[in-house]
Amino acid sequence: MTKIAVTGSIASGKTTASKFLSNRRGPLFSADQVVKKLYFNKRFKKMIMRKFSLKKEHSFKKDLKDKIINKKKDLKKLEKIIHPLVRKQMIIFIKKNKNKKLSFCEIPLLIESRLKKYFDITIFVKSSRKTRIKRFKLKKGNIDTFNFLDKQQIKDNIKMKYCDHIVVNNKSLSILKKNLTNIIKRYE
Repeated sequence: MTKIAVTGSIASGKTTASKFLSNRRGPLFSADQVVKKLYFNKRFKKMIMRKFSLKKEHSFKKDLKDKIINKKKDLKKLEKIIHPLVRKQMIIFIKKNKNKKLSFCEIPLLIESRLKKYFDITIFVKSSRKTRIKRFKLKKGNIDTFNFLDKQQIKDNIKMKYCDHIVVNNKSLSILKKNLTNIIKRYE
């Protein structure tokens, strides 16, 4: 099995690239989807509310976001809870799919979380800051949240040094797909 990780900075197009690459080629794991599911888990939600002294369940995500944006150490505290849970699910996914020719994992914080060792190939999706901001806003994100999250990540030029392939995603979807096809052909 060839394990392929897709990473990149916020709003660079990782999800689009991952879905295209995995389509009819192999199963796809998404760290973001695991996190999304955690936020709907009642036990997880209660534990986070307790650890971060959040009072209202109906505004849980907003209150948590406000807390971590205002206090960087709260973000680190949250990551120490979430990252091991995501890593555990990723390892389960890899073991479950060990007999597949290709498997794909979309991991936004691959380099930051030191997860490269789990993969044979890493693909970095790179987009200009201007393009990423535009995409983030299209998904109803605000610039303050973008700037905060972007600052928490290792800079692109450093991350790229750890990746096997770099795909620039500033233009059209067809160009992205063409560039990804050129990469994946080597491993099919």
